[in-house]
Amino acid sequence: MYSPDTTKYLIHLILQIEGVVDKPDVVGAIFGQTEGLLGEDLDLRDLQRTGRVGRIDVQITTKRGETKGEIIVSSSLDRAETALLASSLETIDRVGPCTAHVKVDRIEDIRVTKRRRIIERAKELLLEDFDEGSINSDDILDEVRETIRIEKLEYLGEERVHAGPNAMDSDAIILVEGRADVINLLRYGIKNAVAVEGTNIPRIIIELCKEKTATTLLDGDRGGELILRELLQVAEIDFVAYSPRGKSVEEMSRKEIVKALRNKVPAVGVIDQPPAEEKIERPGQAARTGIRAPADVEEDEQPSLREWGQKPPSTLGEHMADVRDKKIARFLSPDYTVLLESNATDVEGALQNLNGDIEGVVVDRIIDQKLLDQFGGRDFEFVAARDFKGIIKRPLSIRLIKIG
Repeated sequence: MYSPDTTKYLIHLILQIEGVVDKPDVVGAIFGQTEGLLGEDLDLRDLQRTGRVGRIDVQITTKRGETKGEIIVSSSLDRAETALLASSLETIDRVGPCTAHVKVDRIEDIRVTKRRRIIERAKELLLEDFDEGSINSDDILDEVRETIRIEKLEYLGEERVHAGPNAMDSDAIILVEGRADVINLLRYGIKNAVAVEGTNIPRIIIELCKEKTATTLLDGDRGGELILRELLQVAEIDFVAYSPRGKSVEEMSRKEIVKALRNKVPAVGVIDQPPAEEKIERPGQAARTGIRAPADVEEDEQPSLREWGQKPPSTLGEHMADVRDKKIARFLSPDYTVLLESNATDVEGALQNLNGDIEGVVVDRIIDQKLLDQFGGRDFEFVAARDFKGIIKRPLSIRLIKIG
């Protein structure tokens, strides 16, 4: 319709004709009735020949013996000349034999229209297409540090499982599910993690568990439970550390990882382990993972509550050792402080009097199905007991741990 390189203005005119005509009739009337009207310098034919006025676009429709439509004229003249040309077009009063009425609707400044379009598009780009986030020095440093940690990852065995740089030299290893878990532990300075990489346990994992103290730290979901069951069957696992329910190791914070490793339990007490003909007592050892157990006391040798003085047990392992053979029960909070201590035979009554957030119970007695169902109704995370008998339906949300 017009050349965007030269056009400055578009003249929009409304056309009404009392009769039926065609486009050539309208164009002929425009040129015929404006010829010589504004002098030689503003003659429409000369302006079009020199490119100062573009093609005249006529859009008309005919209905019930009348013709209506719009005329658009593009102009590269200045504002005054364009206004003069527009007003001259309003003098057209006939098209062929028919009476006509022409009126200027508006004169559009192409540059203003472009500018408005540019502004609107710029707003869209500003809101939608810029990369989110501001510059944060800590984020930049973390990204660089993580690159270094990833470069420190090692590959072990023919299966090329991912591991931290100290996995082969350390006396202890932490078994996690995948590469992302190893990287997350590296982020917090734990360099002896080894990735199991699924339920098909690699040979190198089995060999390392024979030579080193092995602690599992798997995701708190069904997949983590299945991997743990297989590890307990095929490898010599020493301790089991539990992630928060429903959380993966790669998502855990430093505080959550420290808490999980501090509260690891002997693998011989994990109820998912297949029963053996004879139960073997395996002394607990504080695994050298870079996170030390309290006072480096072996878990099977923790002192009783009376001997702790101002420092009561603060981990699940310590509570299990303290309760063993004392015929007592302890209900623990999420930070493993004692909410209530009662006689082991009166657990049912004590349970009725407890309110608030209870993480679990450690009790020196045998747990049957009826009592386990009561614990399940309180949404416990774990039940640690001397033994479990007659369990037919185990709540999926509760971890069962035998006190060794």
